[in-house]
Amino acid sequence: MPDNEAGQPSGKDQDRTDRERDDHDRTDHDRTDHDRTDHDRTDQERADQERTAADLAATVSQLMRRLRVASPQGALTPSQRTVLGRLSNGGPATTAELARAELVRPQSMRVIVAKLEELELVARTPHPTDGRQVLFSLTEYGVEAVASVRHSKHAWLADAIAHRLSPEEQRTLAEATRLLQRLVEE
Repeated sequence: MPDNEAGQPSGKDQDRTDRERDDHDRTDHDRTDHDRTDHDRTDQERADQERTAADLAATVSQLMRRLRVASPQGALTPSQRTVLGRLSNGGPATTAELARAELVRPQSMRVIVAKLEELELVARTPHPTDGRQVLFSLTEYGVEAVASVRHSKHAWLADAIAHRLSPEEQRTLAEATRLLQRLVEE
């Protein structure tokens, strides 16, 4: 039927226009529901990721405490252990370099290094190019202490893995370790 005098569709044309509008409205409504589901899923994923991060941080802290207890250098503070590890891995360093690497004030690092020097774990030598600075490096006793600490930690952890985890869980842990390494890469 043609449009009426007012320019409005009539009869079948009006019915078709109404159906198209209903279909369009229904599609918009469905799309909104779908978008809301995606948004909710994103919120749920974010919540799951935050829960995983919190659980992981707590577990890593517990693991680090267990490893400290397993090592023979229990009298050393975590900061002192970190400095020994850094000198072992990176070689001689100035107090300022150690402080920057550990994100502490140089004055705080001087206190840490002084205690390690008192324990004969580190020794100072003149800087080869800057006479105003000194380099700290591990003494022979320091090298032995670091090796002993690492051996004790690794032995405890290897024993825990062997006795507390099934072979399948050990494979899962190996894969998780690779993922954790990716997280800490800079």
